[in-house]
Amino acid sequence: MGSMEKNKQILAKEKEAFATAARIKYYDIVLDHGKGAILTDVDGNDYIDLLASASSTNTGHCHPKVVKAIQDQAKKLIQYTPAYFANSQAARLAPRLAALAPMSGPVEVAWGNSGSDANDGIIKFARAYTGRQYMVSFTGAYHGSTFGSMTLSGVSLNMTRKMGPLLPGVVKVPFPDPWDKLPNESDDDFAERYFKLFKLPFETYLPADETAAVLIEPIQGDGGIVKTPPKFMKKVYDFCKQNGILFAIDEVNQGMGRTGKWWSVQNFDGIEPDLMAVGKSLASGLPLSAVVGRKEVMESLGAPANVYTTAGNPVTTAAANATIDVIKEEHLLERSQKLGAKAKKFFDEEKEKYNFIGGVRMYGLDGGIDIVDPETGEGDDEATTKIMYRVFELGAIIISLRGHILRFQPPLVITEEELDRAFAMIDQAFSEYAQGKLSLPGNAGELGW
Repeated sequence: MGSMEKNKQILAKEKEAFATAARIKYYDIVLDHGKGAILTDVDGNDYIDLLASASSTNTGHCHPKVVKAIQDQAKKLIQYTPAYFANSQAARLAPRLAALAPMSGPVEVAWGNSGSDANDGIIKFARAYTGRQYMVSFTGAYHGSTFGSMTLSGVSLNMTRKMGPLLPGVVKVPFPDPWDKLPNESDDDFAERYFKLFKLPFETYLPADETAAVLIEPIQGDGGIVKTPPKFMKKVYDFCKQNGILFAIDEVNQGMGRTGKWWSVQNFDGIEPDLMAVGKSLASGLPLSAVVGRKEVMESLGAPANVYTTAGNPVTTAAANATIDVIKEEHLLERSQKLGAKAKKFFDEEKEKYNFIGGVRMYGLDGGIDIVDPETGEGDDEATTKIMYRVFELGAIIISLRGHILRFQPPLVITEEELDRAFAMIDQAFSEYAQGKLSLPGNAGELGW
C-alpha cells in the first residue's frame, strides 16, 4: 500500500462534520473512482473490491452501459416527481421488473429510494391487504434503518438502543443459525427444532389470524451469508399459507443475480412470495428500490400511501433498465455460478490447510467464511479482524459480519485474474495469521458491526 496522506487529511476534515451513527467503521480510506472490480482511493492506491458496495454494484463500478444510460438520461430529464407523473424510463422498467418477479399471476411494483423504505412498504401493503396488524421477522436479519425496517431487523443492538419505542406489532423469532446446530444433529432435526421455536409465539400469545406477514431473507446477508434451511423455509411457507399470512421476502442484498439466480428465493423449490423488497443493485447502486407483489395485494392501498418525491425518477430507472440489460447480455447469472464454484473450491481448500477456518458458505459469488478458535470452535472476532485488515493492507476490500465472518461479495464482473490475485492476498493473510505474524490495528475496537 502506498501513501495514505490525502486519505487522512480528508477524513480528518470530514470527522468534524460527520455523525458517528452514519457509518460502520472499517478502513480509513476515501474512495475516488472505480472500474469493474477495482477501486482507487484519493492517494491512488488500488484495491480489488470483494464487497461490491454491500452488494449494490453487482454490475461493477461505472459499467460503461450503465454510465451511458445515466448520462444520456441526465441530458434529457433528471427529475420530475413520479409521485404525480410517469416518466419514460420508469414506465419501461415497471413491467420489466414485474416480469422478472418469482411470482405467478399479475404482479405490480411500487418505487422507493432504498431497501429500507421497500421493507416499510411491505409492512404497509401486508397490513392493508390482510386487515391484520402483526409482522413477524427473524433474529439476525437486516432490513434497513427507517423506523419500520429497523424494527423488523435483528442484527445490532445499536439499531434499537436509545431509539425506542419502535414500531408496535412486530414479533421476532429465532433464525436457524448454523452456529446453533447441536453436535450430531441432523439437518432435518435442526429444521424441526427451529420450526417449533417459530411456532411457539403462535401457540402462546400471537394469534395467527391477526398476523399480516412473515418477512424473511431467504439467504441472510448481514446475518452472515446464511441460507435458510430449505426444510425450515418450506414449513414456514406452508404455515403462512394455511393461516392466511402473507409470505414476504427481502431480496435487497441477495437479489439481482448475486447468488447465480435473479432472486435468492429461486434457490428454493416450491416457494412463491406474495411480496418482495428489492434495492441495492437494482440500479447498480443508485438510490432506487421497489416493493414487488401480487397485484391484489399491491392494489389494497390507494395513493398517496406509498409515494416519494424522487422514487423512480428518470435517472435511477434509466440505470436500472441498463442494469437489467447488462445482467442479461453479459450472462452475469451464469458468471456468478461459475466464479462462485471457483471461490468455493478455493475456500474449501483453505479450510483443509488452516484449522481456524470453520464453515464455508458460498451461493454463487456470495459467501460467508467463518473464522473460529480451533480449540473451541467458537467464532473468533480478534482473528477475523487481523485477517481482514491484512487483506486490506495487501490490496483488497473485505469486511466482517457478526465479528467472525468474512463477507465475500465481489462484483459479478470481476475477472478470473482479479479473483486469483484476491485469493493470493487472502491466502497470504491466512498464512501469516497461522504463523502468528499478524497484530490488531490500533483501532480494532471500533471496527465492524
